[in-house]
Order: sequence, then structure tokens, then C-alpha cells
Amino acid sequence: MSGKGSPRSVIESYKRRQQMMPFLIGGLAVVLVVVGIIILVAWFSKSGKPVTLFATQTPTATLTFTPTPVTPTATQTITLTPTITETLAPTLTPTQAGPMQYTVKENDTCWGIAQQFKVDLLVLLAVNNFAPNTCPIKMNDVILIPMPGQVLPSPTPLPSDIAPGTRIEYYVQTGDTLAIIAARFDSTVERIMQVNNLKDANTIQLGQKLIIPVRIVTATPTRQPTFTPVAVTPILVTLPPTSTPTP
Repeated sequence: MSGKGSPRSVIESYKRRQQMMPFLIGGLAVVLVVVGIIILVAWFSKSGKPVTLFATQTPTATLTFTPTPVTPTATQTITLTPTITETLAPTLTPTQAGPMQYTVKENDTCWGIAQQFKVDLLVLLAVNNFAPNTCPIKMNDVILIPMPGQVLPSPTPLPSDIAPGTRIEYYVQTGDTLAIIAARFDSTVERIMQVNNLKDANTIQLGQKLIIPVRIVTATPTRQPTFTPVAVTPILVTLPPTSTPTP
């Protein structure tokens, strides 16, 4: 029995396949190794992005935020944001702190100005050095308005132990003259005029400040009026005799 179907040829063919099997397996292994190296090279050459040999559907990741509670520690300080509340500034009411200037308007009078600013008329005249009972103002004049409630200073009684020649301040009052002031403080008109540089004894004004040297003369006591008795000479009157009627 010969040919391909003979048992001998079958055995020889099987032996040849057995002999070729290691070469086939080795070649297949070499091919797999080469393919693996190519895949690795391609993997690292694309910035670490894997090479997809077969297109597959990539699932889209959904980010889910899970809040993590913060437990305050002993050193942790909780800062509260302050709430800003607007505070309205107080409305300031101007208060007159001293004499102020006033511009005279048309038809103004000293009496009307005193009433408008609620000040004493005599004080208004005094602070502006106006003569008593006069109001020499005209439109656009600038005068001084005294403080509300301000009064003319009253003369202070002299101490009993004041030294002669001591100078004091005195403000002219209603009805004052230099003679009256000099007599009040045991001074002289001439000395008061000299100290205050006055040229005329009649030019002092209500509220004017004067420097008075006191007790430079001896006070003259007021003389009491004397009564001189008048001698009365009796007058003798002779009456005519009375006639008696005859019955």
C-alpha cells in the first residue's frame, strides 16, 4: 500500500507536523511580543493616554458633590460678619456763644433788633458804644448783637481794705456822669479822664468800660442842714378903749 493514504505516509506527515510545531509556537510568540512592544510604545508616546484598539463606548462620569461637615476645633475662631446699621447724624442747632455781627437792613431800629434777637435794648446800645437813648444806625451798618440774657455789669462795692490808688474796671450805667463816678469811688474827674485818655468829660457812653483809680481823695461827708433860730421881737399893740353904752 503506497501513496498518500498509506499508513507510512500518514505517520511521516504527523512527525513532520510535530517537528514544525515548536517553530510555529515560537513564531507566534515572537509576533505577540512584537505586537505588545508596539502597543506599549504607542501608549507612552501619547502622553500616557491609552491606545484604543477597538472602539468601545466610554461611560461619562457624573460628579456628585457630597458635603463634608466641618467640626470646629478648640483653636478655630468663628468670625461673624457685622451688620452695618446706618445712623443718622444729629441735627445741630447753632447756639450763640458770644456777641455776633448783624448787618442792618432797611427800616431796622434798635428796638426792633433787640426784640428780634431777644436781648436787652440797653445792652445792645452799650456793646455798640451808642449814646443813651440814641440809635445811630443806617442800612448796611454792621453792629454787634449781645448774647441772649446778657446784662450790664453792676458796680461792685469796694472792699474796706482796698489800697488808695487801686485801679478797677467800671462800666458806665444809665444816668452816670464822670462827676458821679468820681464821687462814688473817691476819685477825681481829672484823674479818670487822664487814665482813660478822655478829651471831654461829657463823651462817656452807656456800657463803656472805664479804669477808675479809687480812694485818691478823702471822702467828704455829707453836711447836715443847719437851723438857725430867728429871734422874734414881740410887737406891742395898743387897742382903743371900749366904750360902754348908756342904758
